[in-house]
Amino acid sequence: MEPTIRDATSDDVPAILAIINHAIAHTTAVYDYQPRSLEVQQAWFDKKHADNMPVLVADYNGKVIGFGSYGIFRPWEGYRFSVEHSIYVSEESRGKGVGKLLLEALIEAARKQGFHTMIAGIDAENAVSCELHRKLGFQETGRLKEVGYKFDKWLDLAFMQLYL
Repeated sequence: MEPTIRDATSDDVPAILAIINHAIAHTTAVYDYQPRSLEVQQAWFDKKHADNMPVLVADYNGKVIGFGSYGIFRPWEGYRFSVEHSIYVSEESRGKGVGKLLLEALIEAARKQGFHTMIAGIDAENAVSCELHRKLGFQETGRLKEVGYKFDKWLDLAFMQLYL
């Protein structure tokens, strides 16, 4: 059975928090070092809602197994038609198509909201994420060398872009 992609609610924030904190502790998908608190994650969720930006979850049998969102790429008015997205999938659900479902839903939401382009900032060593984005039409448009540092090594950031 395939998970359901739906709008997140405040009740989903603890599950979202668990997924992001696992990514912080164990991956380079996010370059944060410290786990987030429930208050910080709730404030993030509330800001997305206030800004009319989606937070979607992948729900499988009542359990949140992934989430995705986007926001305006940069905080200046000229960027208001460009969004940058993030997708995180629980460790036990990776490799099962959950990320693809979330990304497809985010692309559709961005098109409906009238955005022009969608951008992904991906750790350049994350071949699985880069390939997923390529399959959905994203192209690598830039790479910043050694801009991140985590787990005692320098990390390159690949930017991938899709015109909506």
